[in-house]
Amino acid sequence: MNHRRPALHNRLSILSGLKFCQFGLILIIGFCLGCSEQPDPETVNHDGELAGSEASSSVSLDVTLALNWYPEAEHGGYYAALVHGYFKAAGLNVTIRPGGPGVPVIQDVATGRVEFGISNADQILVGRAREADVVAIFAAMQTSPRCIMVHKASGIEKFEDLKNLTLAINQNSTFGNYLQRKVSLEGCTIVPYPGNISTFLLNKDFAQQAYVFSEPFTATKEGGDPRSLMAAEIGFNPYTSTLITEASMIKDKPDLVRDFTQAVQKGWQKYLTDPEKTNRFILAQTDELNEGDLDILAFGAKELQALCLAFDSTGTIPLGNMTEQRWQKMADQLVECEVVEPGSLKIGDAFTNVFLKLPDVSSNTEETAEQ
Repeated sequence: MNHRRPALHNRLSILSGLKFCQFGLILIIGFCLGCSEQPDPETVNHDGELAGSEASSSVSLDVTLALNWYPEAEHGGYYAALVHGYFKAAGLNVTIRPGGPGVPVIQDVATGRVEFGISNADQILVGRAREADVVAIFAAMQTSPRCIMVHKASGIEKFEDLKNLTLAINQNSTFGNYLQRKVSLEGCTIVPYPGNISTFLLNKDFAQQAYVFSEPFTATKEGGDPRSLMAAEIGFNPYTSTLITEASMIKDKPDLVRDFTQAVQKGWQKYLTDPEKTNRFILAQTDELNEGDLDILAFGAKELQALCLAFDSTGTIPLGNMTEQRWQKMADQLVECEVVEPGSLKIGDAFTNVFLKLPDVSSNTEETAEQ
């Protein structure tokens, strides 16, 4: 099960009165964008840029990508690959399937129902421990966006300060499990995550799990005073929004996996520098987002710049790269939390970087040519 926060679409019941009118706006936007379930990207960019300018003359292979949640900024690079024609240029007709609560992405990939899916490193390892032979091939976020959202007025500045309050988390999630083992939470009452920020706005002694580019932004917009305590600060830092496929796909169709991965890689490079067109497309893909949510998507795209990039002195680490050390640390934490059995995971089989394209540090001609 995908234990993560219900995001923007569930955030405030006080906005529900506007839903009908906003939904109408979304339908109009969707019509203007050529919004069928998966419209041709060339019909999206009606401002003069030909999204399929790099596209091959024919699309030969249908491929499905299953998201782990509703379309949001955290999926921006995957949608950018569609919107800007990078999938089409690789000869791929890609359908992006939105997710939601309880959507079994790992199972669907492991059983071949879909070719590719999105998950997080902790869930990937849990799936592998349960004999789902899925492999991570691209990690969009190097730093987890998971956080605990508290009130600035509470004076809480670090996890050790979480005392004598109500804390809303998914207790059975890997993060909830890890947090309760690593932090004393003295005097805290643990309650289920409510799926919105209404209680947070009303109760100064209330803290909750969040994604740093989602609930904190909404809380601020609604007059709150949120502070984010990043999960990575206490060592919980799984690769997030990670692309997976089934091991047999890598063995039997390596060219497909390479072409798809490198289109995704290029899509993320585009989204992190120029997200606006993709954000408008994301907005039109779900009635869980409103026309006014473009600012939230823009904020998310900006926050993702720091979360997605890994830097080194040589400048040769490609976007989406992963390390065995990080995967092993995550596996050790899952064992420590008794989520998986010791010895149940072989880290070398859980991920590969072989399909990533190394960055060209000598020139930027490809991106320049597109623009």
